[in-house]
Amino acid sequence: MEEFDVAIVGYGPAGAVLAHLLGQCGLKTVVLERESAAYHLPRAVHFDAEVMRVLQWIGIAEKIEPMTALHPGMRFVDGGGKLLLDWPRPQGEGPQGWRANYRFHQPDLEKLLRDGLADRPEVSVRTRCDVFFVEDQGESVEIRYEDMTCGKVNRIRAKYVVGCDGARSLIRRYIESGMEDYGFHERWLVVDLILNRDKPELGDHSIQYCVPERPATYVRGPGMRRRWEITVRPEEDSAEIARPERVWELLKDWITPEEAELERTAVYVFHSLVADDWRKGRLLLAGDACHQTPPFMGQGMCAGTRDVANLYWKLALICQGKVTGEAAERLLDTYESERKPNAREYIQTAVRLGGLINTVGTETALRAALPGADGSARMESIAPPIGPGLGQGEKAGRLFGQPRLADGRLMDRVFPHAFVVVADAELAEGLDLPEGVGLVTTANSNAAEHLARLGARATVLRPDRHTLGGADTPEELRALVALILPNPLTLQEPEMV
Repeated sequence: MEEFDVAIVGYGPAGAVLAHLLGQCGLKTVVLERESAAYHLPRAVHFDAEVMRVLQWIGIAEKIEPMTALHPGMRFVDGGGKLLLDWPRPQGEGPQGWRANYRFHQPDLEKLLRDGLADRPEVSVRTRCDVFFVEDQGESVEIRYEDMTCGKVNRIRAKYVVGCDGARSLIRRYIESGMEDYGFHERWLVVDLILNRDKPELGDHSIQYCVPERPATYVRGPGMRRRWEITVRPEEDSAEIARPERVWELLKDWITPEEAELERTAVYVFHSLVADDWRKGRLLLAGDACHQTPPFMGQGMCAGTRDVANLYWKLALICQGKVTGEAAERLLDTYESERKPNAREYIQTAVRLGGLINTVGTETALRAALPGADGSARMESIAPPIGPGLGQGEKAGRLFGQPRLADGRLMDRVFPHAFVVVADAELAEGLDLPEGVGLVTTANSNAAEHLARLGARATVLRPDRHTLGGADTPEELRALVALILPNPLTLQEPEMV
């Protein structure tokens, strides 16, 4: 029977990114996917700088960037087009080393991900394989799947199985997890079209049309791609409203059939759900298998990428034998305790934003819903820390920026998949570091501005670039360094939420 370190069920963006990261760490990995090819039509249309940083790790950031569109921000308008709120997004290189936000075409990204995996000998990708049996046998997991190209049933064994298999996850059923429901279940018509020629008046901003009788969202994609998302009323039939004639009628205030071609129309039910359990023994969940969000924050694919960035290095340390026994169990427990609160906050914010779009139709109402200190309406970005897990103190679990070294290189290119100490040069003098741990100081980089943002003179970064804590004295820094593997692992008691 073939044996692997990790088996990934599902070959969407989360599964593909996880396969890249595990392969880079030298883990023998198999990806099992029921479909023969990636879905060819648009789905996700937004990712942020945190995701682009992960794409940098796996070597495709420079390839996808020219395929993206600028995202200057979001505007809220009323039925007459009056601007209710302008939510601009920063442009230029930000703390993560990349622009804050990107608009993209998901098939472009999936092609790059899949093409890249073809060059990773550690990763075996098997499409047209239908997984139907999963058994955690204590020391490993047995998987049975049908090769649908020939009808043959195959058996393989893996140390761990990660279900990146979407909202109807088979692996979630084996974990027997329920779902925490935040109450948002609405039908929206999603329309993707391609302009015949540019139409500048549509603009580059995302626009939320706060029209209570028919809320809608406009999104500019790369090139000539444009998207509208339109509320479907309770009495309306999903099949009827998706007919081209009806779609063009709904779009008549923005565009006509002579100006564009419909690429896809579909009615989706947007949900707000988080799985109760993200892990059971050697089975784990990531992406839509463990959380589903309304699209108003553009965080669906982003959340799945954050999941696998948190998980991959923990699996790597365990499969490489650097963390064993009870420490390995506790390390894997931190995956859920850290990721669930972060995912939940993004989803709850998206639910609030969806409710706002549905109900607010005037500037006065918007000011009441999003009050700023000066009496205006205000929308602010969120960047919630991860939940309790690895690290010490209130500065643990913060996403840290990516300093540029004196030679212009970004930090993660120099220290991939490694723990890194980032410190004031004076504080780092004479510091004794474990083998393989990177050191970036204020003398050889722009780390000072990143440390100022954290509010500390030094920190230790995990491979996923979250902090183990902050330090302001040599003693505090040595205590943080003592948390780095392969030294004894110190964990906060995980709060299973």
